[in-house]
Amino acid sequence: MASHRVRALLMGGQACVFYGAAEFSRDTDLLILADPANLERLEAALQDLLAERIAIPPLALDYLQRGHAVHFRCHHPEAANIRVDVMSRLRGVEDFEILWARRTTLTDTDGTVYELLSLPDLVQAKKTQRSKDWPMLQRLLEAHYLRHRAGSTLEQQHFWLRELRTPELLVEAAHQWPELAEQIARQRPLLLLAKSGQLDQVREALAAEEQVERQHDREYWQPLKAELEQLRHSSRTGALMDEDGR
Repeated sequence: MASHRVRALLMGGQACVFYGAAEFSRDTDLLILADPANLERLEAALQDLLAERIAIPPLALDYLQRGHAVHFRCHHPEAANIRVDVMSRLRGVEDFEILWARRTTLTDTDGTVYELLSLPDLVQAKKTQRSKDWPMLQRLLEAHYLRHRAGSTLEQQHFWLRELRTPELLVEAAHQWPELAEQIARQRPLLLLAKSGQLDQVREALAAEEQVERQHDREYWQPLKAELEQLRHSSRTGALMDEDGR
């Protein structure tokens, strides 16, 4: 992707590894800028990877811009069986240009540059209907909090109080920064429970918070899934007509 100058941000499980929440993943999830020039560069990169599309929809701007994911499997010997999932829109997350401006850039010891979705944006992107994403989201936030709490900035404190999902750490943070917790509690009322140290009630409130997000994600994907089903139906119908024609 870098060699073809694809405007892409790494997200998903591999981005979580960079942020300290280890997760084994053979998938590479990319958020890309959906414009004709960038799509052309992406297609060239996929050709180099000997990548084949393994599901609908096709790789086209209109599908990407509506929020669909396009899925590929690589056959290049150095990337054999790696799956690449490409999107350009995420639920509840800003447009690509804003995400690009606040991205995290990391450079490996060999000079390889990795462009990642920023941690707050990755956290938001992980709020899906999938059960496996919520434990990873919790570990991702824990790792960041434990690494930075000793010399934290005000911005980090805001972030943790808005997003932490571990009851004990949320109680600790609310006690550490009580005035800030009370202020943010206007948007996240469970912080009042954390301030008073009510762990069981905090756990219940976090579970309820999760269920709300999962339902929002189901509602977001419902029309997109319906569109995919229509595409599958049209594809099957077209294939049957071709066979009848022969």
